[in-house]
Amino acid sequence: MAGKLTAAQGTGILLVTANVGSLFEDPENLQKTWLREFYQTVQSQKPHFLAVHCQEVGGKNYEASMSHVDSFVKELLSSDAMKEYSRARVYLDENYKSQEHFTALGSFYFIHESLKNIQQFDFKAKKFRKVVGKETCSETLESTPSLEKEKFPQDYFPESKWSRKGFIRTRWALADCAFDLVNIHLFHDASNLVAWEKSPSVYSGTRQKALGYVLDRITDQRYEKLPYFVFGDFNFRLDSKQVIESLCSTATMQTVRAADTNEVDKLIFRESDNDRKVVLQLEKKLFNYVNQDVFRENNGTSLLEFDKELSVFKDRLHELEISFPPSYPYSEDCSQGKEYMNTRCPAWCDRILMSASARDLVLKPENEEKSIVYDNIGPNVCMGDHKPVFLSFRITTGAGKPNANKHKCCVVQ
Repeated sequence: MAGKLTAAQGTGILLVTANVGSLFEDPENLQKTWLREFYQTVQSQKPHFLAVHCQEVGGKNYEASMSHVDSFVKELLSSDAMKEYSRARVYLDENYKSQEHFTALGSFYFIHESLKNIQQFDFKAKKFRKVVGKETCSETLESTPSLEKEKFPQDYFPESKWSRKGFIRTRWALADCAFDLVNIHLFHDASNLVAWEKSPSVYSGTRQKALGYVLDRITDQRYEKLPYFVFGDFNFRLDSKQVIESLCSTATMQTVRAADTNEVDKLIFRESDNDRKVVLQLEKKLFNYVNQDVFRENNGTSLLEFDKELSVFKDRLHELEISFPPSYPYSEDCSQGKEYMNTRCPAWCDRILMSASARDLVLKPENEEKSIVYDNIGPNVCMGDHKPVFLSFRITTGAGKPNANKHKCCVVQ
């Protein structure tokens, strides 16, 4: 698959983020399709090092879905498509009984048999260790030395008592190059009506606070500063107020209030003429827009002007150009691979972001443009409510002798 590693070819890196909650609601149908598309991506990109960051492992009914998680992991570790990946590390936050720690995150790392020099950092001993064999870790990740895991403090999102949002960080050294990989899941928009009230929304502010917390944590003084990739479900949304004003610019708005509480229950936007046709209906969990094609034409990229949440971090986080459609919320109907659900305004929730020094790693001059791909997986089939997103690139500096303490290609800026 990945072939023999040569200095000229470089080390192929494939980073994937996937919110897999849907897979455990309908494992019989969705999981097979998901795995097929995932394996096809691995085969086309031919990575030597593969990192898959999953969120919502186990789905909504975690207790009932635990057996499905185990079979999903076994399939990934033993499938023919992955047989050339002779080493693996799997970290599953499965302890749902520990509500103060549970994040439902899963981080999977696969190493091709031809990749000789790879080490993983031990955060307790503060040194790199050689990666041998396949290991799965699912009990008390808090005390596992090969990662850092935190759930966000309860006061970050008080209205969601059992929120499973947090992050897992691991650190890797390939030959003479080292970097951090952070699996992240940020807070969602609980209500479309609240999100619409002001620009930027209150939810955007909560995500900003949580992401700032993670960035401060992974760049503090406890460990050497290295390039970092943060990829997961950021739950970034389009600026609701601005996107609705744009989509409904010629419409008039009707407010419907609940009879018992007088609170806003529904907003209906109608065309001024054309028989007062309804353009958009907005409720707490309904975003029913008349023309879904706007989110698909040219991959919805005309709406990127309303994708503003990352701009707050423009000095700390970077992203390659987005050319794929919004990654959420797709229909979970197996026959509707390209359709969005009418629950939320489609948005680029699933992203792969990086520090300036990590971007320099990806965009090294010797990297050919075509060897860097930032795209989604399974664009034409149902992958659940989120389409996975991947970044594929090559590190071409690993020809020298490994020295985990001197990371020549990883100068931090």
